[in-house]
Amino acid sequence: MEVRARILARIRKALKERPKALLPEHPHLRLGEEPLDLFLRRLAENGAEGHLLDGEGAVGLLKELAQGLPGVAYGKGVPPSFRLFPELAPEAAPLGVSWALFAVAETGTLALSSEDGRKAQLLPPTHLVLVERERVYPTLLEAFSEQKALPSALGLHSGPSKSADIGQVMVKGVHGPGRLVVAVLT
Repeated sequence: MEVRARILARIRKALKERPKALLPEHPHLRLGEEPLDLFLRRLAENGAEGHLLDGEGAVGLLKELAQGLPGVAYGKGVPPSFRLFPELAPEAAPLGVSWALFAVAETGTLALSSEDGRKAQLLPPTHLVLVERERVYPTLLEAFSEQKALPSALGLHSGPSKSADIGQVMVKGVHGPGRLVVAVLT
């Protein structure tokens, strides 16, 4: 422990004379746009598809996406009313369905719980995410402030998976679904 104390003392001494970093008074400005409208716009800018639907409309969207498919991979949080098709393992499913904890308007981002099952979120080539309208927050800071508890890990999804790592050529679906469809439930 003596070595650790000496190292930390040297670090404190070296940092003593350095000026403190200045942070802006408030890192997030109030948005001038309705959060739901901004969220749907940002989703489109990110390459995802966003829909504002009631429960019946969301079921219709799910039926449309699953038409002709052998089954679907469901996240653990998806309510029974949306579990209309045979459940497949995420590795074999052409469609994954998840329930979002919340969404962030300023970035068009969905927060998905690791407890929901990351495989259903990442392995199927198409991913349908359901999020309640009341759970669309203007900023990430506001979203985190409203949460009573968070899971051990969050997946932040802001569009379909894409990468230009090899040869600077954009390819979708490399590290996750190539198509992200979001139903905001009214």
